Amino acid sequence: MAIVRKYGEEQPYWPASPFKIRLPFVHYRWEIPEMIQGLFMFVVSLGMIPLLEQYLGMPYDAALAFCVVAGLMYLLPSLLGVPLVPGWITPAIPVVLLYLQAFEPGPQAVQAMFVLQIEVFLIFIVLGLTGFGNRLVSFIPNSLKAGIIIGAGIAALMGEIKVGGRVEATPVSLIIGAIISAYVLFSVSFKDKIQNNRLAKMFANLGMISGMLIAMVIGWIIGEYPLPNIEWGITQPNFGLMTDYLIFNVGVPDISVFLLAFPTAMIAYVIAFGDILVGKALSERVDSIRPDEKIETNITRIHVVTGIRNGVHALFAPWPGLAGPIWTAAHATLAERYALGRKAMDSIYSGGGTFWWTGLIAIFMLPLVTLFKPVLPIALSLTLLLTAYICIMVGIEQLKNSAERGVAGIVAVTLAMPAAQSTIYAIVIGIVLYVLLERPSSEQRKKAEEASLTKSNLE
Repeated sequence: MAIVRKYGEEQPYWPASPFKIRLPFVHYRWEIPEMIQGLFMFVVSLGMIPLLEQYLGMPYDAALAFCVVAGLMYLLPSLLGVPLVPGWITPAIPVVLLYLQAFEPGPQAVQAMFVLQIEVFLIFIVLGLTGFGNRLVSFIPNSLKAGIIIGAGIAALMGEIKVGGRVEATPVSLIIGAIISAYVLFSVSFKDKIQNNRLAKMFANLGMISGMLIAMVIGWIIGEYPLPNIEWGITQPNFGLMTDYLIFNVGVPDISVFLLAFPTAMIAYVIAFGDILVGKALSERVDSIRPDEKIETNITRIHVVTGIRNGVHALFAPWPGLAGPIWTAAHATLAERYALGRKAMDSIYSGGGTFWWTGLIAIFMLPLVTLFKPVLPIALSLTLLLTAYICIMVGIEQLKNSAERGVAGIVAVTLAMPAAQSTIYAIVIGIVLYVLLERPSSEQRKKAEEASLTKSNLE
C-alpha cells in the first residue's frame, strides 16, 4: 500500500538532497492506463536501433542491450524527483547524425559519440550544480525562449515531411496516425465527448497509442510496412557484444574530436533547454488545474538528473538520441489524463513512474519486441510530429506582444534551418533583435520602476 498524499501537498518521498526518491507501491500507486501505454510506447525507444546499426556499426543484439541501459535511465527522473516523462533530445537528432557522418561506423563513431555525450553531461552538471541553469529561465528574454521552443518544433516537423522523409515514404499510415493522435490529445470537441462516451474515454486513456496502433494496422494492410515475424520467449540482449562498442574497449580519441564535438553539444543543450521550458510550462499548466497535488518543477534538479543520464550513456551506451529532459508527446498524453482528476491519476509521479517501469519490463518481452520491429519508424515519426505541434503551441502561448512574436518568429525560422550552426545563429540573432526591438531604454526602465513603486505604495 503506497503512502497516501495529503490534499495540496507534494507526493510523499524520501529526502536525499538534492533528490526526492519515490518508488512504485511505496510512494505512489501503479496506474493501469500508463502501464498499458508503456507496453506499447516503449517501442519508440527501440526506434534508436536502426541509427545505432547505421551510424555506430552495431549489430542488432548489441543495440538492443543499449536500449536496456536507456530503459534504466528513463527511470531516474520519477525516481529522483523530476515530474517529467523523459526521452531523447529529439529535435537535436538531425544535428547529431550530421556530426556522426564525419566518422567511420565502428570504433571511430563510438569514440565520437562518447565525446559528444560526455560533453553534454558536463554542460548539464555544471549548469545544474552552479544553479545557473535555474537562473537562465528568468534571464533569457521571453522572445528567445519562445523562439527556441517553436524552432525546435519546426525542425522536428521539417525532418519528417522533407523530400525523402518518412512521411513521403509511407504517407497514408503516418498521416492518418498523426491526425488521430492529435485529435485524441488536443481536440476541444473530443474532450467534450469524453464526459459521456465510454469509447471516447478509452481512447483518451490510450493517448497517442490509439493513433500509433491504427497507423501500424493500416501500414501492414496496404503494404507500407512488412508483416511481423512474432517470436515467443524473453529477449536476449547481447551485453557481452555490447562492450565492444564502449569507450573502455575502443579507446579515448585525441583532443581534436573533443573540439569538433563541442558546438554540437552546445546546440543539443540549447534545444534541451527549450524542452525544459516546455516541460515547465506543461507542469505549471496542469498544476493550476489540480490543487490536490503540489508539483515541484526544480530546474536545477532537472539539469542534474539529465546530466547523470547522459554521463551513464556516454560510458555504457553512447546514444545518438542523447538523454533529454522530456518526451514531449508522452508527457502531454500523461498531462492530459492527469488533468482529469485524482481518480484518473493519483499523482504526476505515479503516471510517469508506472509508464517507464513498464517500458523497461516490455523490452524483455520477445513477442512485443518482434511484433513492433517492422514498424519502428511509425512510433518515431508520430513522436516527432506531435512534438512539433506541442512545441509550437506552447511557444506561441508564451508570447505577449507583437514585438516578442516577431523576434520569436525570426529565431524559430533560423533555428529550423538545415545548417550545422543554425542554433548558434538563432541565439545571436535573437539577442541582437531583443536589444534593438524589445529592450526598453534606461529612461523607460526608470519610469516603469517608478510606476511600479507608486502602485506598490498605493496598495
